[in-house]
Amino acid sequence: MDNIFGFKLSPSSTIDMDKVDFTLFDKLHELEPDAWKCMACGSCSATCPAGTFSGMSLRKVLHCLQRGKQKEAVNMLRCCMLCGKCSIVCPRGINTRHLILSICKLYKED
Repeated sequence: MDNIFGFKLSPSSTIDMDKVDFTLFDKLHELEPDAWKCMACGSCSATCPAGTFSGMSLRKVLHCLQRGKQKEAVNMLRCCMLCGKCSIVCPRGINTRHLILSICKLYKED
């Protein structure tokens, strides 16, 4: 009888940052200092042809990795076509293709 008002409560999406393992994220920053340069402007997402259909966004991927949501980030990267449009429009000059490949290499699923 939890649906008497026409809605139900969603499960909590709280992330306990004390329990997140940032070992791989730290390695990513050693390999790719450009990951620190991202200011989350969304230019890459706006030009991404895969993002239109799949929700692929490098900005979202980096945010997921910062919050310990590795599985979600890896699933998003599977949609990337490595076309390079995001590299062309990045105002910070981040080599997004290389960053994406490094993330895939570090966070590969077993």
